[in-house]
Amino acid sequence: MNKIYLDNSATTITDEAAVKAMLPYFSDIYGNPSSFHSFGRQAKKALEDARIKTARLINAKADEIIFTACGTESDNIAIFGTVNAFGKKCHLIATKIEHHAVLYSFKELEKRGFAVTYLSVDKNGVISLDELKKSIREDTLLVSIMHANNEVGSLQPIEKAAKIISVLNKERRDKIYFHTDAVQTSGKISVNVQTLGVDLLAMSAHKFNGPKGVGALYIRSGVNISPIIFGGHHENNMRPGTENIAYAVGLAKALELSVDSMAQNSQKIKIIKEKLQDGIIKRIPDITINGNSETSISNVLNISFNYIEGESLLAKLDMAGIAVSTGSACASGSSEPSHVLSAMGIDPIAAQGAIRFSFGHHNTEEEIDYVLDVLPKIVEDLRKMSPLYKR
Repeated sequence: MNKIYLDNSATTITDEAAVKAMLPYFSDIYGNPSSFHSFGRQAKKALEDARIKTARLINAKADEIIFTACGTESDNIAIFGTVNAFGKKCHLIATKIEHHAVLYSFKELEKRGFAVTYLSVDKNGVISLDELKKSIREDTLLVSIMHANNEVGSLQPIEKAAKIISVLNKERRDKIYFHTDAVQTSGKISVNVQTLGVDLLAMSAHKFNGPKGVGALYIRSGVNISPIIFGGHHENNMRPGTENIAYAVGLAKALELSVDSMAQNSQKIKIIKEKLQDGIIKRIPDITINGNSETSISNVLNISFNYIEGESLLAKLDMAGIAVSTGSACASGSSEPSHVLSAMGIDPIAAQGAIRFSFGHHNTEEEIDYVLDVLPKIVEDLRKMSPLYKR
């Protein structure tokens, strides 16, 4: 059995068609898109074609899309850009389970004197709309709620939250802006900015089989936002610096491929996930499924193997040729329990034994069979060494 990759929420393999689409822009069409000669015009056309395609795939307008280096940068521009444009201290709302790109941005703004409310989540990792409604104040400027969580996959009621904000905005002088981190959903489920009702939406190509190092930010027309870095008029005056043409093309192509095969891929991944979850439940005692399949995306399965350390289990699985995660790749190296599982009320001991399996369309049922063959013995061996485990 070849090595098995079940960490697709951290990153995905770049599709061959996306790589092929990118190649000409490294050597053949290499002009600077800001140049007026034919080399520059060729590059500019490729960039704008990628922008048009990306916009179409999320039902946006081309001038509402800017290309960035990653989802983290997209989140930062959305958050700090709206705050900077407002020009005075205000109130912000996020959830306790946001990706660190959002969470740490809000923590930084707290240090600068901004008031922040962090919405709680239930045992399935889903916010309360009533709490959202009660948390909004006269001076609330920005609400940031991730579309789906990166550790447990919990989907948030974005459309309903947007309607609450929309109703309140009709009665307000200063508009409340609504941002969502859609890094884990773009290319996996339908992401339609008109249906979602958001003002700002972040995505990252390497989560949907595109290249690392490129993301995109949707900024609804009319949103008052300022750049957070300076140096040029690129990307609609929002992100100065020579654009990465090849990677923008790769993002657009990968997103197109993902959207075109979304239904097929989703069904395949759902079968794989259920096979692994059912097999683990039948073969391994003392486990906890973190989250609820009914309220989460199909490509993430988070399970706590009680009484053992998740890091030890990850290492043993890696030795067996199986790549998984103990949570967000951006939090690797931290000895603290997952802030997501803590917010969900998961027992700290169970949280320490949590493993995230995340699936892609390249995974197969044969790979899951192998995981189910080796995983029970690994868990049993680790529990024998655990002082917390009693048979």
